[in-house]
Amino acid sequence: MHICSVCSEKTPKYKCPACRTRYCSLVCYKKHKDTCAPVKEPAPPCVEETASSTEPWNTEDLLDEDDCVDTVSSQRLQLLGESEGLRELLRNPHLRQLIRAIESADSKEDAMRTAMQEPLFVEFSDQCLQIVDNDGN
Repeated sequence: MHICSVCSEKTPKYKCPACRTRYCSLVCYKKHKDTCAPVKEPAPPCVEETASSTEPWNTEDLLDEDDCVDTVSSQRLQLLGESEGLRELLRNPHLRQLIRAIESADSKEDAMRTAMQEPLFVEFSDQCLQIVDNDGN
């Protein structure tokens, strides 16, 4: 479990994009910003470089070195956006509400555990996994 590198009190929710220091709040970020020493370090081996600069988010910011268990290629991830089945599921307001709840939750793990009790979210997850599954199963 990590603690805020600035206040050493709370669990950090954020990571400085320049030096990857973990911090818990805007107040801590502002304190950190004054002493930030940007570091140029290579991406973790599990984060793939993308050929396109139009990627909607920086995958390096999403994954920690500790989080790299399974990864999916950018090409496979693009298939998610091209899936009509996923688009149809995402038209459901209840599913969108579940996804927003996960995104805004302090504990993503607990929010995912709760969402996985919902058959609609399980269907969505299964379809995502089926699309990105390398074996095509």
